[in-house]
Amino acid sequence: MISKFFYRLFKNHFAVSEQTAIYLNLTANLLVIAVLGYVFFKLFRHYGTKFIKKLVLKTKTNFDDFLLKNRVFLNISRILVFVLLYSLLSFILIDFSDLLNYGQRFINIIILFSTIWLIRSILLTIKDFLRNLIAFKDKPLESYVQIFMIILWIIGFIISFSIITGKPLIRFLTALGAFSAVLLLIFKDTILGFVASIQISVNDTVRLNDWITIDKYNADGNVTAINLASVIVQNFDNTVTSIPTYSLISESFKNWRAMDNSGGRRIKRSVLIKINSIHFLTDDEVADYQKIALIKDYVTTAYNEVKTYNSENNIDKSILINGRNLTNFGMFRKYLDEYLKQHPKINQELLFMSRQLQPSENGIPLEIYAFCKNKSWLAYERDMADIFDHILASVKYFNLEVFENPTGNDILTIKKNIIDN
Repeated sequence: MISKFFYRLFKNHFAVSEQTAIYLNLTANLLVIAVLGYVFFKLFRHYGTKFIKKLVLKTKTNFDDFLLKNRVFLNISRILVFVLLYSLLSFILIDFSDLLNYGQRFINIIILFSTIWLIRSILLTIKDFLRNLIAFKDKPLESYVQIFMIILWIIGFIISFSIITGKPLIRFLTALGAFSAVLLLIFKDTILGFVASIQISVNDTVRLNDWITIDKYNADGNVTAINLASVIVQNFDNTVTSIPTYSLISESFKNWRAMDNSGGRRIKRSVLIKINSIHFLTDDEVADYQKIALIKDYVTTAYNEVKTYNSENNIDKSILINGRNLTNFGMFRKYLDEYLKQHPKINQELLFMSRQLQPSENGIPLEIYAFCKNKSWLAYERDMADIFDHILASVKYFNLEVFENPTGNDILTIKKNIIDN
């Protein structure tokens, strides 16, 4: 027998004892198998990889590219080497039945975990391939890979214990059932994360690259990863926030995706107007407002309508409050409506208006509600700033004043006027 080659060699030519010849034969066989295993592995890896690369370059699909990237073929070569070693083990340890039994168990465990590693490579390949498809581009595929691998590793360890002890697998599964309550406690966060990942995917609440805001975690940025245990958010200040995946279904958060997909980004900002600067318009003021191009036609029409009404109803206009009147604040709001209507950066297909809000001790808020065509942060802020620059500069043309708390210079000016008077 070839497995006894070194035994006969040492026994016949070196005149060693029976026991010594057996151990020398074992050592020599192990060295030969180790060398052969290493050589076969290198051959599989070198020539197999070169052959696979040639095939990959010839195919149109990129699936095999991902197979190569995730070392699927390398993991297959490892398994083949260990399977070959297992088949040769009975020849190597022909004189050591107990050692043969332990050796076979050991190699079986290596083959088991090598197979799990191969499955992991295949799952990563499938994930990378699906990530390139539009339908799966923003799905939390990593979470599914992670939960599957956790289950697979648990099964692998159970099978390995069965191999090591030589006990039937059913006994370990029975013990696992009794231990399930403890496992549920240990893997509570993992299970919750897995459930959350499925709900996030099915309900389409969060995708990769979505802009989300969660005040509780000070998160305000784009989602870069959705894992089994956490969601990673790259904040706009270049910090990174890790959020428990389960919190995305148990707590409230803001997702800006709908805004990105809509026709514009909302502008909702107010200017505080001093209430005592609001007054009825005189004929002279109406004449001045008729020179403003955007509201020229409106001023004329509204003024004639009010004048006709007061005349037909014999309104005493010696006191301005009587009858119908135009106000400078109303004219300003109409001007802003027309200004927004002709503004090139405002989406005219979406709602836009200027409106009064509830008066307060700081004046009466005049709010601009509109949607900017530019949705990127930088362009949006610039467009909104340009609009409010114009609004603030226009206030004085309508004899209105913007409210602001008095500064130190204002107080000094008042004191100086009091002293001078």
